[in-house]
Amino acid sequence: MTQQNSNTQPSIVIIGTGFGGLGIAIQLKKAGFEQVTLLEKFSRVGGTWRDNTYPGAACDVQSHFYSYSFEPKHDWSRKFGLQHELLGYMEHCVEKYGLREQIRFNSEVSEAVFDDASNLWTLRLTSGETLEVEVVITATGQLNQPAWPELEGMGEFEGACFHSARWDHNYDLKDKRVAVIGTGASAIQFVPEIAGKVKSLALFQRSAAWVLPKPDRPFKRWEQTLFKTIPAWDRVYRYLIYWKNESRALAFTRFHGLLGIFAGQAKKEARTHVTDPEKLKHIIPDYQIGCKRILISNDWYPAINRPNLNLVTDPIEKIDRAGVQTQSGTHYAVDAIIFGTGFRASEFLSPIRVIGRGGITLNEAWQDGAVAFKGITVSGFPNLFMLYGPNTNLAHNSILYMLESQFNYVLGCLKVLKKYPGAAMDVRKDRMKRYSNVIQQNLEGSVWSSGCNSWYLDANGKNTLNWPGFTFSYRFSTRRVDTTDYQLLDPAG
Repeated sequence: MTQQNSNTQPSIVIIGTGFGGLGIAIQLKKAGFEQVTLLEKFSRVGGTWRDNTYPGAACDVQSHFYSYSFEPKHDWSRKFGLQHELLGYMEHCVEKYGLREQIRFNSEVSEAVFDDASNLWTLRLTSGETLEVEVVITATGQLNQPAWPELEGMGEFEGACFHSARWDHNYDLKDKRVAVIGTGASAIQFVPEIAGKVKSLALFQRSAAWVLPKPDRPFKRWEQTLFKTIPAWDRVYRYLIYWKNESRALAFTRFHGLLGIFAGQAKKEARTHVTDPEKLKHIIPDYQIGCKRILISNDWYPAINRPNLNLVTDPIEKIDRAGVQTQSGTHYAVDAIIFGTGFRASEFLSPIRVIGRGGITLNEAWQDGAVAFKGITVSGFPNLFMLYGPNTNLAHNSILYMLESQFNYVLGCLKVLKKYPGAAMDVRKDRMKRYSNVIQQNLEGSVWSSGCNSWYLDANGKNTLNWPGFTFSYRFSTRRVDTTDYQLLDPAG
């Protein structure tokens, strides 16, 4: 392929305006890429921090490290950011970097089709409008499609019914009989918030979660001033958080015995706060700690111990017009049902239909499980770059660190495309397969493969979500683009 005018820029569409979409847009702007459009299906930026407005919504990664390295915030109110603060931070970034004019709101993509002849992607919106673009960057995240359980009679219930990620703020829970289905990361935040307001709370638990104390507290005014006046201290503080979190990767991936320390801590917390022996028996998990996401909370166990909270471990049989019935025949009459059942995390890019070279759909390419080279590019889908793609999720550190590694790699790919106008980069299938094999081999010895059913596993039981190692090793692997990993395709015309 002949190198051409290096001043020609590819046209780029970014799908999604969460931390991934906004971050890559800022980096593209800094690098001088001007033909960039962000498509957002809702009327506001924010991704998961726009969607999850349930009571008590907060981050389980420290504030100073759950923010861009290039845009520090010095006045976080707490060690762990609250939902409204994180959303406000993202909106601040939009204004500071002038992204508003590049964002098209209420523009949901239903289909993306690659044309082999022109090397262009055609994006179809749900409105029927189509856009032609050279490069597509997906930043749809893994926590954007709420997971609803398949329960008999779901449509028959006559009371209020909503998912935690679509919280109904118009419904007053005060003195209501409430059922909460699920005890995952969202439930451990909102259950303590509502337990004191409702008349009764039936908490349906399929499996218990390992819950550790949350080392959270408000920042003092002098601390915020120190972060602002001495930027070096802000950097050092962030650096210390990184290494503290990063050290936990050893326990998850290699030395599982270290996790026993955390298990002992969780059991001690449960025994301290839960005095009901029947509840205590069911609230401590029977699987290896770390196999599912470890949760952090200071008020979960006190909430479980409340006399108006009924912990139900009997499996649900069905839902009827008046409430929930379990398999033993017990019926729980309730006024409202709240689903804290998480997200369809392993269904990457869902529900967008993606069609690549030769008319192959992404679903067909991924029939044996989602796979992507460095979690970013998929063979047969040229000029499609994924942020927070397969096997880039973390259980021990901040996803923003991984995203910034991906920003750097995608930017490297775009600089290659800038040199070869009209070309398309398609990762070689053998390189992608070899990369995937190494990832899966490394996952075999991890705690996530210790036998439990978790949202880290897809329908086939394959871990398509987690990164099986240190984040600095991922950053090293994405530090530059090796063009021999790719085919550069000329347009047929």
